[in-house]
Amino acid sequence: MKKDTEKNRPLLLGCQEELEEAGESRATSQRPLLEDGSVTTRCNGHTIHCLTIIGQIEGHYILPSQNKTTKYEHVIPQIVAVEEDPQIDGLLMLLNTVGGDVEAGLALAELVAGMKKPTVSLVLGGGHSIGVPLAVAAKRSFIAESASMTIHPVRMNGLVLGIPQTLEYFQRMQDRITNFVTQNSNITKERFTSLSRNTQELVMDVGTVLDGPDAVEEGLIDSLGSLSDAIDCLEKMIDRGRKRKNGTPKKKKAD
Repeated sequence: MKKDTEKNRPLLLGCQEELEEAGESRATSQRPLLEDGSVTTRCNGHTIHCLTIIGQIEGHYILPSQNKTTKYEHVIPQIVAVEEDPQIDGLLMLLNTVGGDVEAGLALAELVAGMKKPTVSLVLGGGHSIGVPLAVAAKRSFIAESASMTIHPVRMNGLVLGIPQTLEYFQRMQDRITNFVTQNSNITKERFTSLSRNTQELVMDVGTVLDGPDAVEEGLIDSLGSLSDAIDCLEKMIDRGRKRKNGTPKKKKAD
């Protein structure tokens, strides 16, 4: 039975209620993981929603059941909820993805890039293919030293007509990805295109694999770091945002 001194505070997506003692705040509190792998935590006065992008990003077609997937129709409402929920202070996005549907990945990346709340991404394991725009979509991006990112041209499965219109469509889709990445990172369009067209590195494909330090050196990712670095950065961004919102009090003049 709950104590009379405890009160309920709703958490994102209504999974469970977070309990707080009257006049005191818990050091840490979190709701259980949902099926989609997201969790909301509260620590030191900061409420952070952690979103995981894992496996293959599933788009308009359902992938085989043995594939680990991130379903974009599940993630889109979460991002909107984080932006609109006044109890959530920021978004931490963890990536370990092989890529997937281009338009689904770009849709998620555009949503994250358009958020007003503080956002931080951390690439763990891999942030390949369409995972690259997702990684750079956050206001601050980190990558583990052991992680890697693959940059390559757009590819398509199924029937492809060998006509000029098809090649033009491929180029326009590639331009969408290139423009988004270069607008949200410090890599130039020329360098990104050069890395994606590299024929000297991958045996069965065209492109480049960047490990953590190389991704930072190329300007694709902001910093090398671990989970603690990403959380510290996000908390500092939240604190700066609160100071701007509250305004700095004016100093009184001496008599």
